[in-house]
Amino acid sequence: MTYDAIVENGLWFDGTGARPEVRNLGIRGGRVVSVSAAPLDATDCPRVVDAAGKWVMPGFLDIHTHYDVEVLLRPELTESVRHGVTTVFVGSCSLSTVHVGPSDAGDLFGRVEAIPRRHVVDALESAKTWTSAREYVTALEDRPLGPNVAAFIGHSDIRSALMGLDRATRKEVRPTESELATMEAQLTEALDAGFVGMSSQQLLFDKLDGEVCRSRTLPSTYAGRKERRRLNAILRRRGRALQGGPDVARPQSMFSMALSSLGIGRPRLKVSLLSAADVKAIPAVVHIFPVMAKVINRLGGDFRWQHLPVPFEVYSDGIDLPVFEEFGSGAAALHLSNQIDEQRALLADEGYRRRFRKDYDKKYGPRVWHRDFFDAEIVECPDESVIGKTFGQVGVDRGGVHPVDAFLDLVVEYGSKVRWRTTISNHRPEVLNTLAADPGVQLGFSDAGAHLRNMAFYNYGLRFLRRVRDAQRAGQPFVTVEHAVHRLTGELADWYGLDAGHLREGDRADLVVIDPDRLDESLETYSENPIAEFDNLSRMVNRNDATVTAVFVGGEYVFGDGEAAPVLGRRRTGEFLRSSTT
Repeated sequence: MTYDAIVENGLWFDGTGARPEVRNLGIRGGRVVSVSAAPLDATDCPRVVDAAGKWVMPGFLDIHTHYDVEVLLRPELTESVRHGVTTVFVGSCSLSTVHVGPSDAGDLFGRVEAIPRRHVVDALESAKTWTSAREYVTALEDRPLGPNVAAFIGHSDIRSALMGLDRATRKEVRPTESELATMEAQLTEALDAGFVGMSSQQLLFDKLDGEVCRSRTLPSTYAGRKERRRLNAILRRRGRALQGGPDVARPQSMFSMALSSLGIGRPRLKVSLLSAADVKAIPAVVHIFPVMAKVINRLGGDFRWQHLPVPFEVYSDGIDLPVFEEFGSGAAALHLSNQIDEQRALLADEGYRRRFRKDYDKKYGPRVWHRDFFDAEIVECPDESVIGKTFGQVGVDRGGVHPVDAFLDLVVEYGSKVRWRTTISNHRPEVLNTLAADPGVQLGFSDAGAHLRNMAFYNYGLRFLRRVRDAQRAGQPFVTVEHAVHRLTGELADWYGLDAGHLREGDRADLVVIDPDRLDESLETYSENPIAEFDNLSRMVNRNDATVTAVFVGGEYVFGDGEAAPVLGRRRTGEFLRSSTT
């Protein structure tokens, strides 16, 4: 037998949770054709990877990205591939580019996902050739995809393209019977094309960009029960998933979306909600997530929380951070983010500052941001005397100035040149460990491709494996390494019905080789890398290239040791993965 590639002598994890063994893997025709304890014949094999002392496992599945725009421009998606991600999901949070036109796509993605609107519009104007889900799949497969791509169809995408963005974002407007029937047909067509399900949204601090409907919430948030029920019925019949974002200010939306998973005389609905997090602002809420999942699933549901298994550290240039959308004065400032002079005038106004201070001092109630400027460190500023300090400390140094005024004073003076950071959730390792081991939680939620200046979680899988490995070394394991690999790979692929996530004979040869000795502190840092297509906007990324020594997609070597293979971005290695659930 001859092979296209051999990965030899590595500690092999098959993605099922089985105990790892040292094995040799033979790859041919994009599949694993041999898993052997004995050496394989390398005669005429063009690539042999020595994985001695390393871990060999299925490539990770990133189940929550916003690569919908970037995959059209840079389909190699190198920032994820270099960290061992071999399958990405697009179409999250009710947003996709299947039906909506370029201008409306800019309004949907620009502010919510912090992808500059003009680049969204330009990308769709230059790339969009499709008018249906099937044509969208064909267009993706015509591109030199690096990783595999799976997709949700976005509810806001369908709704705004059909009703028009203005009608789709008015409380008093409901779709006509004809429009509802068309929505059902478009969802059905997407599922027929292999989409894993539909994403929807009820979160009210995600706001539209642009001029026509600026600062309205996403179209999906305006849908009534009848509309949601009819679309969910299609997902139920087909065994596909509903990804949803409940409104943190209305806990009833979280419970209603979760309870929709129950069958009770009808097929149960796969529901994956955003998100299980140890939120600093309301630490007790973390105990609700596992209990909800356990109760609903025992009653016959099929419910999961999405969870980022690392600290949720965010950065901001001035006031450009989505968490400010959750209260009135913050949303007012972001409403003017495309009018810098007007925004600075607002931030300097004393009446506005009184409203901001009132919002800031309100410490109770559902929210995401902890609203503590003593927990917000300045990392860059033209005034070097404040670097390394919190805004709260700057206020103290300036004679007891309120933390809000200390923050606004610096933003008014220096604008986006004031860069700062804080951690809003997932700050307690012991709580993270509990969530990561819970069967009602899915590991993902990287938001890759979005919030380009705010965060970088492209390597969350590696960071999670490091924590698992370190806990074992400390004699305090919370999951085994093989179970952790399963949670990042096969468990997700099986739930969504995808041909991915496993590394046995006959499986797709999507795999990553990891040096466990380099699961180290390099994983915690971030770097910056300009995106040429976005006017060289400097994007936050991760760089820990010594950790990942080889990545294969579809049997092709695509990345390793910090270098992309020549094939990446030139020829398609990934595929559009179609859900097999019926």
